[in-house]
Amino acid sequence: MTLQHDAVAGRSAAIRPDLRALVRDDRVHRTLYTDPEIFAEEMVKIFGGRSWVYLAHESQLPEPNSFLSVRMGLRPVIVTRDRAGALHTVFNRCSHRGATLCREQSGVAKSFQCPYHGWTFRNTGELVGTPWPQGYGEDFDRGEFGLHKVARTESYRGFVFATLNESAPALTDWLGPATGWLDYWIDRAPGGEVLVRSGAHRMGYRGNWKLAYDNAGDGYHPAFSHRSLLEMASRMGESKDMAYFGRSPDEGPMRTYMLGNGHSVIDQRPNYEGPGSFWANQRPQPGRERVEEYIRAEYGADADRLLDLCVGSQINLSIFPNLLIIGNQIQVVEPLAVDSTQLSWHATSIGGVPPEINTMRMRTQEDFPAFGEPDDQANFEEVQRGLAAPEAEWVFANRGLNVPGWQEVGPDGVVSSTATDELHMRHYYATWLDLMTPGGVR
Repeated sequence: MTLQHDAVAGRSAAIRPDLRALVRDDRVHRTLYTDPEIFAEEMVKIFGGRSWVYLAHESQLPEPNSFLSVRMGLRPVIVTRDRAGALHTVFNRCSHRGATLCREQSGVAKSFQCPYHGWTFRNTGELVGTPWPQGYGEDFDRGEFGLHKVARTESYRGFVFATLNESAPALTDWLGPATGWLDYWIDRAPGGEVLVRSGAHRMGYRGNWKLAYDNAGDGYHPAFSHRSLLEMASRMGESKDMAYFGRSPDEGPMRTYMLGNGHSVIDQRPNYEGPGSFWANQRPQPGRERVEEYIRAEYGADADRLLDLCVGSQINLSIFPNLLIIGNQIQVVEPLAVDSTQLSWHATSIGGVPPEINTMRMRTQEDFPAFGEPDDQANFEEVQRGLAAPEAEWVFANRGLNVPGWQEVGPDGVVSSTATDELHMRHYYATWLDLMTPGGVR
């Protein structure tokens, strides 16, 4: 980095080079995590018009006129289902003076009235009323003052995404090979019925949003970051869930797959053998023994299939820029500032199973957010602290680079490697750079 001394302010001000100089084959520059200007640009270009951003699951909008207040980067938006059932996304910003319209997280509403001056809008965005309209004159056109509408809102099997780019590729094209992994995750539920009905488990950390995305595809850290969790699991048996990360994972059967557009997945399923294996190797949970006894007594030969549904999917699927599928949970990465992020964990239940399965499934979903995620967030905050040292410029992602025999190209063109390869970071930063620089292909 070139530094220019600011004599008036008495400090050094960085002159940012071309972003291409900050992303190399084996490393990225620290300023990608610390520079507020880069963060502001990401909120426009990554969470704005050139990609599809995850917003909600359709089950969170269960009936006509349902709404959900979320963020698209820093933009407050409302996802609505109109009276005919169609999905819309509008800015949660009154077109009059900018106040947020909806201050509730979710609910049912045919219209929204601004608490500031009383302007009222349909849940599809059109302005329908202004108090004392004579004050605006005869040429006031309500059609010009509707809410700002997000260009496109689409759903893939219940997963709702939006883009500000009218000419963006189709959502299925953006997801690419990731659709097959989403299909696996959804189709574990009988009839594909996945439900998000409980409140989210929200956690905040003092660090950049990309630290969570870096970590989501990282099979290198569990043996060290989650040591206490793995030691507890190992006391219950050598094959308990995640214990395999502590036993030379480079030599094991797990693989990480690059799915295009910054998406990737770690597949832990090869560590398991057949129906009932997910359940047999799950860590302890309250009520586990009683539920298993009941399910085996009532459902006989189908018990292994049902009990496996209590346990996570054994994949970590990352869909750039903000959706993480971890076990049975939907995690959303929500940037707040260059050094502040919220992670929202949404537990899921499923249809077509006995209620006891969903009860135990919920107990399973309490496990990692309580025992594993605090480890990760502590790391994120300590990385952010470390990156405050400007003289140490680079963050490395060179594990697996040019290592013979690690990476393979499948018949579908998907590149895979051992789970500890930092290929995930190198892969998504290529997409990041493409979206952030002029002349990118998207």
